[in-house]
Amino acid sequence: MSKRVFLIVLDSCGVGMLPDASEFGDYDCNTLKRISASPEFSAENMLKMGIGNIVGCDYLKSTDKPLAAVGKCAELSRGKDTTTGHWEIAGVISKKPMPTYPDGFPKAIIDEFTEKTGRGVLCNKPYSGTQVIKDYGDEHIKTGKLIVYTSADSVFQIAADEEVVPLEALYEYCKIARKILCGKNAVGRVIARPFVKKDGEFIRTANRHDFSLEPPKPTLLDMLSGNGKAVYAIGKIYDIFASRGITEHVFTHSNKEGMERTLEAVSMDFEGLCFTNLVDFDMLYGHRQDIDGYARAFSEFDKWLPSFTEKMRDDDILIITTDHGCDPGDNSTDHTREYIPLVVYGKKIKSENLGIRKTYADISASIAEYFGIDYSGAGESFFSNVKK
Repeated sequence: MSKRVFLIVLDSCGVGMLPDASEFGDYDCNTLKRISASPEFSAENMLKMGIGNIVGCDYLKSTDKPLAAVGKCAELSRGKDTTTGHWEIAGVISKKPMPTYPDGFPKAIIDEFTEKTGRGVLCNKPYSGTQVIKDYGDEHIKTGKLIVYTSADSVFQIAADEEVVPLEALYEYCKIARKILCGKNAVGRVIARPFVKKDGEFIRTANRHDFSLEPPKPTLLDMLSGNGKAVYAIGKIYDIFASRGITEHVFTHSNKEGMERTLEAVSMDFEGLCFTNLVDFDMLYGHRQDIDGYARAFSEFDKWLPSFTEKMRDDDILIITTDHGCDPGDNSTDHTREYIPLVVYGKKIKSENLGIRKTYADISASIAEYFGIDYSGAGESFFSNVKK
């Protein structure tokens, strides 16, 4: 029977502050703990898996008979963003932080961008993605200038009304920015942030698209596909890895669609990795400081989980984790420097407590060992500890 691993990233659902969090401006953050206090929170199936048995998760109910192996992973990379987190999960440690722009982008970058796109620029500051279109949306529609903004993460974001700037044009502007932002200005992602004005209100659409740096080294995805294994990317995984090492992909516009595509994948015949990112946790709830919305989204995933596990084959492995934190109840709208949960489930997986792992990359090292491929990435495999 073909071996398959389903790796699901609950984007930003961290499980507590890392020891060096203060170096990243974080002091009181624990995404899962924060949402667990909401009346909207439900985790019946994740609790059965053993999420409450993870070190430091004593605010959740533990179980004497967990269905999965559980633990948590620290981040070795110098960052707390999506790209850095996913790359580390896939075996690449980023020793230097990607550049950020707390005062906006340098004039030389904006001038070159303006010259090559033929459009002016509005804002050029760190900003909330929903607030920036409220503050600059009307001026953008009137002038046709692009709304360029950043955040605490290494991102160059371009917001534009879909009726003023067609999607294909917006994506082309992002490609132009991606070419400009190289060398010392090589931001992790250039992000298209399209919106529309409806009934007098500005609303972001689901047509976001990320243009990422290529990983500097081979990732688990490269190694798997290079050994003839399938790498099926669901959601923004394709963008995060700049398409590298991916054999098939599908973009999604919501957690619901991501879960639907993942459920479809479990019925497909392939040998390799299905890698899913569920982005709503981060995009809709973490950054917007919506504790109850985040808790509802977690509950929806928890309710969906049995529909997936009941279809898993004997040799399948499910790994549930995340890429960083984004505490919706702290004093910032930005990502938070947190441990990530590690939940490993399958009919041939023992319910071991994996403790605190030194790096997210232990996940990729373990997946590589399961498939029996040569692995040159970071991390230490835990697979021999959990296989029956």
